[in-house]
Amino acid sequence: MSTIGKLKEIDVRNLWQHEQYDFSKWLAKENNLEYLNDILGLTLTDVNTEEYVGPFRCDIVAKDETTNDVIIIENQLEPTNHEHLGKTITYAAGLNAKYIVWIAKKAKEEHRAAVEWLNNNSSQNINFFLIEIHAYQIGDSEPAPLFKIIEQPNDFIKADKTNSKNDELNKSQAERLTFWDQFNQAVIEHNRPFNVRKATTDHWYDVALGTSNAHLAITLVNKEGRVGIELYINDDKELFDKLYTDREIIESELDSKLNWQRLDNRKASRIICYIDGLNFDDHSNYPELNERIISTVIKMRKVFKKYL
Repeated sequence: MSTIGKLKEIDVRNLWQHEQYDFSKWLAKENNLEYLNDILGLTLTDVNTEEYVGPFRCDIVAKDETTNDVIIIENQLEPTNHEHLGKTITYAAGLNAKYIVWIAKKAKEEHRAAVEWLNNNSSQNINFFLIEIHAYQIGDSEPAPLFKIIEQPNDFIKADKTNSKNDELNKSQAERLTFWDQFNQAVIEHNRPFNVRKATTDHWYDVALGTSNAHLAITLVNKEGRVGIELYINDDKELFDKLYTDREIIESELDSKLNWQRLDNRKASRIICYIDGLNFDDHSNYPELNERIISTVIKMRKVFKKYL
């Protein structure tokens, strides 16, 4: 048997001496952000370091590619403290952030409890993550960073608090969370052909296309017993018209008929295909259904990216 190395933790200060000049710049690089994307279930884009909020500077400000929601990241290469907790809330207010990510060397119990309380008592529009950054090494190997989630949003608690009097809605929310959990596992088993997003109680799940003009959305329509997979165009009727002109070629490449919805009375437009078989009361076909959804999303991403 070959020799088995011993895993040892190393001080993150040995890798990054300074939060602003070293760690933030390292984290803002695309391949490192991909690691964080997997943890957060988001797709970070438009990344800026050291953005001013009044006299203070937020370490990293970004947007989620599919929703344009603002994300702030506050880095701390030391144990959490009250000062940084206050900063994260100040930055969130000043930048109207929906996601607040606090990364620290060690999360103290009082700050873990504070972030948990904020998540459970704030609206669904505010989401706090508390993450520890660790680094490990085997022998003389290159050090490997590791993000460890200490606290994260619990969407079901928030939804339950908001809709506590509606048992039917709560059942639907629970079923959506179950579905997306299983869907995420299927995406991971397929070697992540697209970013895994955080499972929520929402009826939709967004997939980035590399542009802010449009994205793919998977929607659960349980009342009609089907799943919709749509190209959602945010606010660009000219783009919709261009795609519509090529609709026969696009449908031929997809080998599927699409539902083209220009939606003249709204900013957004949709191009949808449907997959039958969704039933919240019977999960037995979820593996097969997820296979079909993932296959369709992959195909739609490949085809539509050529026309965007």
